[in-house]
Amino acid sequence: MTTCSVSKGCFVFKPSPKKRRVSQKTAHDFGERDSDSEDAELRFLTCQALWNEIKSETEQIQEDLNKQLFDNLVDFLRRSHSESQEKTTKWTCRMKSREIPTAALVLGVNVTDHDLTFRSLSEVLQNNITPYIALLEAKDCPGIKNLMQKLMGQLMNCYVDVDSLEDEDYVQVSQNRIRCSMTSLINWYESVTKRMALKKTETSSKKRTSSSRQWQSPPVVVIFKDMESFTTKVLQDFIVISSQHIHELPLVLIFGIATSPMIIHSLLPHSVSSLLCIELFQSLSCKEHLSTIIEKLLLTAQLPFKLGEKVLQVLINIFLYHDFSVQNFIKGFQLCIVEHFYSQPLSVLCCKLVDTKKRVNSLSHDQCENIRRLPSFRRYVESQVSEKQIALLTADNFLKEVIQKLLEDLHVYHENYISVLRCLHVFTSSLPKYPLGKQIRELHCACLENRVWETEEYESSLQLARMLNKSDLVTMLQQCVEIFVSSSGKEFGKTVEELKEFLTQFQKLEAEAFQERDVSVSSQKELQKKTDLYHLQKTLLELKESRRSKKLTKFEMLRFEVVDYIDSLVRKYLVPADHKTLHEIVYFNTASVLRGHLNAAPRIALHTALNNPYCYLKNQALKGDGGSISNKAPDICIVYKLHLECGRLINLVDWLEAFSTVVMAVEGTDAASSDQVDDIIHARFIRAVSELELLGFIKPSKQKTDHVARLTWGGC
Repeated sequence: MTTCSVSKGCFVFKPSPKKRRVSQKTAHDFGERDSDSEDAELRFLTCQALWNEIKSETEQIQEDLNKQLFDNLVDFLRRSHSESQEKTTKWTCRMKSREIPTAALVLGVNVTDHDLTFRSLSEVLQNNITPYIALLEAKDCPGIKNLMQKLMGQLMNCYVDVDSLEDEDYVQVSQNRIRCSMTSLINWYESVTKRMALKKTETSSKKRTSSSRQWQSPPVVVIFKDMESFTTKVLQDFIVISSQHIHELPLVLIFGIATSPMIIHSLLPHSVSSLLCIELFQSLSCKEHLSTIIEKLLLTAQLPFKLGEKVLQVLINIFLYHDFSVQNFIKGFQLCIVEHFYSQPLSVLCCKLVDTKKRVNSLSHDQCENIRRLPSFRRYVESQVSEKQIALLTADNFLKEVIQKLLEDLHVYHENYISVLRCLHVFTSSLPKYPLGKQIRELHCACLENRVWETEEYESSLQLARMLNKSDLVTMLQQCVEIFVSSSGKEFGKTVEELKEFLTQFQKLEAEAFQERDVSVSSQKELQKKTDLYHLQKTLLELKESRRSKKLTKFEMLRFEVVDYIDSLVRKYLVPADHKTLHEIVYFNTASVLRGHLNAAPRIALHTALNNPYCYLKNQALKGDGGSISNKAPDICIVYKLHLECGRLINLVDWLEAFSTVVMAVEGTDAASSDQVDDIIHARFIRAVSELELLGFIKPSKQKTDHVARLTWGGC
């Protein structure tokens, strides 16, 4: 029997220029999992509205966090641009030395967030400085020729937003008709600026002169998004060429740096780096960015959706130990929202408090039964008297009234929880070694996990708080007063009065301390006057006895009262969320689902798909015993199961015969009766083995030409 060896090949599949048609998700998808899909459309709309609100909030947060950085960059570009236009002495010196204005922008190791930052920066610069901005990536610029092509292609396609600039006057140069060189770029820039200046001159009577001056010769900004990835030769050649034409082309460079500014001097020799006039800019830390996102999105009563402790810990661990990406954290948060509204039918009540009454009244009997089956509600029913238990389990109208009250209580709980959590964080964030964590997210996770006052870390925090000095304690109390005054909770009026009373007592103690200081000075003078040995010894013994008794001072007693009062607030308001009734409606706690989506385990998933294709295909014909080999399975699954039965080296002829036997069993024919394997089955086998080699399960063996070597063991 003739056999063919497994051929190697490299196959290139070019993507179609047409965009793929993305299927629109509808409310029908929310009802697929449940047998009854009532309120699926309302859940879908609620999920969509909630995510749109969160998305706009995150965009606003990122804009606020980057505002200072972008303002500094705009000022730097304006200074560089104004100096080049005014031809000041400083700029003349710079021209003589051929220095290029360069901004070293340190963004941190969260590389996946850099694209969004550069897009926002590009929009800000286009609105304020210049329309000529090019964003370059190392993967597109392996050589100086590719870099110039990419640079000219982006600059020549820039859209100039000038009302008076007509279409026929817009200079659009075809990149294919010109040679990509610095001379061509300078000629294009001069022609564009001349036409724009001519248009500005014609319309100068209608527009302000400052505006026309700004657009007279705007700078060309080139942004290197990932400077560390660029080759040294490409950067050197571009900088040297640009420095020779800096007087003709007002070029400004922006280096996106992920590691350290020292990378500039590591990549570029002194002869090249001396051609750059570098100014350093530092973006906000990704950890501070994450803390702001958590504080604005999770520690607020405005958004009804909440994350459970394990789910939040999964997202934070992925952030801290994988990528430091805030964007990936937000995407994970979005996944939690979608999964919660998709898998929880009662998430229809996860809405604004003003909408809950209407939605509770429209609940059907089946939905009321779903509420009765919730573990937290069952605990609530068991704690009631027998008459009320019967009413809760039988009367839907009475149940709806109770649900409305419980949801209002849950909203009040969140308002009070957030205020007391911030107050506790004020005390614990400055303690030595941070027993409850330095960040408020760590304290939040500890409070969600269990009763925080029962933990050893909390006890050690109280002991350290009882040793705070007066100035720190007064400052913390003032911060707590501000937190409770600005809180939306209505139960903290008396709390504010108590805290202000503590502050007043501390002020009184300070006044009394001055008087006691004067008394102690006079007593020391009297002690010095007593020369009698007996009286002197008696006085010293009394002082020693008083110190041994360790009587608390007024300040220490007041400090104990303050700490005990904060402890009472913690025990009252920081009850874990899973102890509250109906918490399942607003809290997403399925950490395993989130971990399965985000913490990818490709090896296990690949083995599962090949060994048990029913897990993914959901085809009833593939459902069966996991040990048997079904002839209805895909070819690669059959080949994979057969290869698990082999040793280190696999004979291709035996493998093909076993494959043919399994495949032809469906037709009821005997493969052994045929001397030669069918060509179609042979081709299917070669394709399946090639796919298995591509996945890394086998490789060709140099020992025997008709054998392949197995690379994985133990069923993955």
